Amino acid sequence: MSKISLEGIFVPNITPFDKNGEVDLDALRELVEFWIEGKLAGLVPCGSNGEAPHLLREERRKVIKTVVDAANGRVPVIAGTGAISTKETIQLTRDAEDIGVDAAMIVTPFYFKYSMKELYAHYSNVIEAVNIPIILYNVPKFTGFSMQPELVHKLVIEYSNIIGIKDSSGSLSQISELIRLVGDKIAVLAGTADVVLPTLMLGGKGAIIAVANVEPKLCSSLYKTFKDGKFDEAAKLQRKISYLNEILVRRYCQLSAIKEALNLKGLPAGHPRKPTLPLENSDREKIKKLLGNFM
Repeated sequence: MSKISLEGIFVPNITPFDKNGEVDLDALRELVEFWIEGKLAGLVPCGSNGEAPHLLREERRKVIKTVVDAANGRVPVIAGTGAISTKETIQLTRDAEDIGVDAAMIVTPFYFKYSMKELYAHYSNVIEAVNIPIILYNVPKFTGFSMQPELVHKLVIEYSNIIGIKDSSGSLSQISELIRLVGDKIAVLAGTADVVLPTLMLGGKGAIIAVANVEPKLCSSLYKTFKDGKFDEAAKLQRKISYLNEILVRRYCQLSAIKEALNLKGLPAGHPRKPTLPLENSDREKIKKLLGNFM
């Protein structure tokens, strides 16, 4: 099992749907080109921003295969394969492995709140059932609870094919503790755009962030300027990214707002899938005005 380099800014890419709610694979191929041209480190289909919980198993397979084929080895593809149950997570991760992804990103099971013992058993069972690199995914905003750094440490010590964690807690203390415990063994990646530079300064390796869908070049530039030691310039870019994140992720439904921003740029982002609704006309106009400098 070969491991990939988890350094830089990755995009948790959207899944475009047409007006009838069907996956638009042609649009997805066009978007893949936009993201790769933006110098991003890799693509992450079927994550939260890809509306994975809205997709059927076969749809996930089609989306992941389309991204793998369109990327054509130019950048790594990390498939989101998490689900509510251990059985389904194994099925989805095996599907991704069969397609040929470079790694799988597995969110903590959601809906029910699980103990750390149950989470350990869940991840252990999944990891032992597949033969691809695994990235843990902690996103309390959507799951309702946070994975404890001590659990991450235990899993990393036990399983050598865990190569990273996307932490979307937004908590610098949590990220700092993860880096202290496992930062020398796996890549700790920011999952929220407003803490990318602080995460890098603490010793993290990069980020998987929603706003990279809309401004890939801006996001990849932040990482490059940091690596080049241009910290003042990096701070300016972080402020721009934080502003973008405030508008697209915090003020509005991010699934709808990110697609609206892409549509404003003339890209075929399409619609969110119901029950998520597109933005109201008044909100579209507000976003258009607020993002004027980014269009």
